Amino acid sequence: MDWRTFAQQMATMARDLLAQDSVHATLERITSSATELVEGCDAAGILILRGKRVESLAPTHQIVVDSDSLQERLQEGPCFDAARTQEGERVFRIADFEAPSPRWPAYVPQGRKLGLGSMMGFLLFTEDEDLGALNLYSYDAGAFSEISETAGWLLASHAAVAFSSARSHAQLEQAVSTRHMIGEAMGILMGSRHLTEDQAFDVLRRYSQEHNVKLREVARQVCEQGSL
Repeated sequence: MDWRTFAQQMATMARDLLAQDSVHATLERITSSATELVEGCDAAGILILRGKRVESLAPTHQIVVDSDSLQERLQEGPCFDAARTQEGERVFRIADFEAPSPRWPAYVPQGRKLGLGSMMGFLLFTEDEDLGALNLYSYDAGAFSEISETAGWLLASHAAVAFSSARSHAQLEQAVSTRHMIGEAMGILMGSRHLTEDQAFDVLRRYSQEHNVKLREVARQVCEQGSL
């Protein structure tokens, strides 16, 4: 590993991540970078765990989705563990899918049938939150060395910060958009029903609660149809 070149590549990637215009684009840049920068990595993806449900984000190849689906069905696997851990290990490995695995006895032989040879999973986390797991796969056994693991860990550290930043930005944009839409809906109701600002908001809120519809969607309906 030429660490000087790797550092330059990481710096370029970090700038690229900040330049992406959506969470999805940021995640795709992260996973594509993994296949470019980590020696032995043939495929990569990000796994998010929602309860017992798995979501595959920005997979570079179908085998990533297949592996995530397999772990969801079996409720076991290194990526599954990496995405739900609260403390302790931050890196999970399978060096050889041909070898028995006491830790993941159901997943490993099924993963071998998918064509997997080895893998690593890195928890994506910041000081404030866990975001999921960055998973790197190889079709060959023993493909990942200590250097590969170090490179993957460095990539995951940058990725976690970029992922968190992109998601926060997207949430802020959505909050501003929602606030604007609610204000517009209130204006429509104030004009059509001769209501005060507080009364108009109360109409939206009550409708949201009584019909179990999010306030944003109620406001959208008013903006699109002119009424409830």
